[in-house]
Amino acid sequence: MNRFTAGLSLRARLYLFSGAILTLFAVNVSTHLWGSLARTESLVAYRDTVNAAQLTDDLQQSLEAARQQILVLSTLRETTEEPLDTSERDSALSELQDIDAKVRRLGTIGNEGTEDYYLRLKESTTLLLAVWQNFYRQYNDTDTALDVDSAVNFNDALQRLGELDQRQQFLAIQRSNAIDRTIALTDRITVIGFITTIAVTLVLVVILIRATNASLQRLKTGAQRFGSGDLTYRIKESLEAGEIRDLARTFNDMSGKLQTAIDDVQSAKADADAANDAKSMFLANVSHELRTPLNAIIGYSEMLQDEIGDPGEVDRAQFRHDLGTIIFSGRQLLSLINDILDLSKIETGKMQVGLEWFQPAALIFQVCDALSPLVNQYNNRFELVIDNDSMGEMNSDPSKLQQIVTNLFSNACKFTENGVITVAASMDDEWLTVSVTDTGIGMTADQQSRVFQAFVQAESSTGAKYGGTGLGLAIVKEFCTMLGGTIDLQSQPGVGSRFSVQLPVDPESTLANA
Repeated sequence: MNRFTAGLSLRARLYLFSGAILTLFAVNVSTHLWGSLARTESLVAYRDTVNAAQLTDDLQQSLEAARQQILVLSTLRETTEEPLDTSERDSALSELQDIDAKVRRLGTIGNEGTEDYYLRLKESTTLLLAVWQNFYRQYNDTDTALDVDSAVNFNDALQRLGELDQRQQFLAIQRSNAIDRTIALTDRITVIGFITTIAVTLVLVVILIRATNASLQRLKTGAQRFGSGDLTYRIKESLEAGEIRDLARTFNDMSGKLQTAIDDVQSAKADADAANDAKSMFLANVSHELRTPLNAIIGYSEMLQDEIGDPGEVDRAQFRHDLGTIIFSGRQLLSLINDILDLSKIETGKMQVGLEWFQPAALIFQVCDALSPLVNQYNNRFELVIDNDSMGEMNSDPSKLQQIVTNLFSNACKFTENGVITVAASMDDEWLTVSVTDTGIGMTADQQSRVFQAFVQAESSTGAKYGGTGLGLAIVKEFCTMLGGTIDLQSQPGVGSRFSVQLPVDPESTLANA
């Protein structure tokens, strides 16, 4: 066939291929039959998905009924100590076996894309059923303390079942959409194929033969221009038709994408340069921040060493002052190192959240009391406004809340002079709100857009003038996200800044109510 067509002219090949269009009529019929078969298969798969969804609902009801029965029996055992009949126990165990059988049957009618969801469901229900079976088997053994606190396993099983059900519903919708598309496509192919193929074939043959030579020449010119590096050249798509137009559009799209790719590379290079500049500035700031407390520690340590070596009585007051300076500088150094380590843990995903119940009001008061010397450093006035009537316990990570308040408080002290720093806290049923307000230098809108980025400060000169590494607010934002909360910034240059943090009182309860 290749030798035969190679010996023909372009016009002859076009006539030959035009004649082949007539065979598309039969191909359209075959395509329609194939589409009908595929549609039937899709309907069968869709029915399976519906059956799986029904079985999922039945399984959920069975789990809830079994859970309710166990809770009732547990209460009766604690109050009446009445033994459980063998027939009742066997019936209950049989119901648990039926639940296990439903889970297994659910796996046999699963669809592609639900395997992982089913495995997680089976693992969760196996653990849950094992606890329930052990409950029934040891029910009459009054000397044995039964573990009926299976709420975690039960909720986990329902969650896995819900995830599987959602996945099945998602697949059912997908299959339904696929069926609709198949029907529309089949009808379209049928109508277009049977009505237009025969009527338009002869006209298309003549038009394509006359236009092909000119179109191919235009495509050749475009390819040569693109190959020479002229990516701004465009083939006139309006002069083409059909597949030739698609080919011309493809050439034009390729040229545009190449130009975009070149622009992206240049933009990426600029971003990389900016990132390197930010890292360089960060390293410079860190070096400065490290040297400042280290110089104080070394200097005062040498002074103490010389003072001890001098004859005469030691000036205890001066000695105590020098030791306090060394301790303060050491804590500064430790805080800087902790910020770097925390950011490293966050970026590598190793930072963990430890939830526990605690009093946020007491914690905030302790942090502000410990940091009160920073307020006097720049002749500022401090106000603490805690709504004690609304404050209660919260379930969160106290160490991360402590670091959030510490970083915001220290930041406010650093950028405020002869002003007022206000820390306010209140709580409702769902959220703890903590705000730190200062009357310091404030920030522009552009500075506010960058202030939460790691290694970045509001201005390049900020680190040299006020100190710091640009990590504190980045860590605050990450901690707020990890705890399920948010942070908001309001600031005006020369007026001051207000950072507002909202954290959920109980993340698990907030997530359940969402």
